Amino acid sequence: MNVRRRLMPGAAVAVAAALGLGALSACSAGRPADGAGGSGRFDVVASFYPMAFLAERIGGSHVHVTSLTEPGQEPHDLEMSVQRTIELEKADAVLYLKGLQPSVDDAVAQSGVRTKIDATTLTSLEKHGNEVGGHAAEHDAHDGEETHEDPGGHRHEESGAADPHLWLDPVRYAEVARGVGAAFEKADPRHAADYRRNTAALTGELGALDDRFETGLENTRTRVFITTHAAFGYLAERYGLTEEAVNGLDPESEPSAARVKDLQEIAKADGVTTVFYETLVSDRTARTIAGDAHLRTDVLDPVEGITDRSRGSDYFQVMEANLRALRKALGAK
Repeated sequence: MNVRRRLMPGAAVAVAAALGLGALSACSAGRPADGAGGSGRFDVVASFYPMAFLAERIGGSHVHVTSLTEPGQEPHDLEMSVQRTIELEKADAVLYLKGLQPSVDDAVAQSGVRTKIDATTLTSLEKHGNEVGGHAAEHDAHDGEETHEDPGGHRHEESGAADPHLWLDPVRYAEVARGVGAAFEKADPRHAADYRRNTAALTGELGALDDRFETGLENTRTRVFITTHAAFGYLAERYGLTEEAVNGLDPESEPSAARVKDLQEIAKADGVTTVFYETLVSDRTARTIAGDAHLRTDVLDPVEGITDRSRGSDYFQVMEANLRALRKALGAK
């Protein structure tokens, strides 16, 4: 993973100068009071796609949404440029997920944005990490990390940070949506009734998605799946599955030889057929492990961004594709 850098003093000066010029030109142009970015609408800066999707669906025609993370960009590696920082400073609100993108966290903390919405405060978070397999005690070499066993006997390593991938659990994502809707109502009360309607519609769709996952994954031949990125802990927990991750919460870290061997033994013992990889990170590790163990590979998308390689054009379509992939891999009946 790339090293994250804090905004340097020179860049900070450039940002301040640019913001000063922007403020002067905006005043001379008679910028609308209800659009700090000049759109005439409630301007929201979202940190990455799952947050932008919520803002767009809840805000509807009343909001102008800008995402700090470009389509196809790995959100974990985002660096805040001068331009992005200017966009943030001009916004009426920022919607972000603290802990996922440290450079965004720093920029938000230093900004004067009136409405700051941290998604992690709107639902409960838990620790999920790299799973080590039921027999891994003999090569547990991660000093200082807490381990525990799940009901299936698999041991899990937990890092100190909470798992940020809450949007992959439709129930938690709906909780965040309700909090975002309430924040929009407070910040832009003229359109509160529309925000309430839009929030209710969105949470209803998320409830229906939850029902489809619960029904679709209720009866399967195996409950274990292997993925290259430990992004699906909340999803696995919600539907009674066990995620065995090649890597931890960092999607680009390299697995140890012991971990690869462990996964091969898990695949054999639990009837695993597939190694999942994601669209925004190389599939090389997944194909190597799958080839050695004579398994298939397939995509399980963490929905961190939508590109032309995504199996759908929005959150719901990609999540439905994930459900189909899991049903096939797990041998759903």
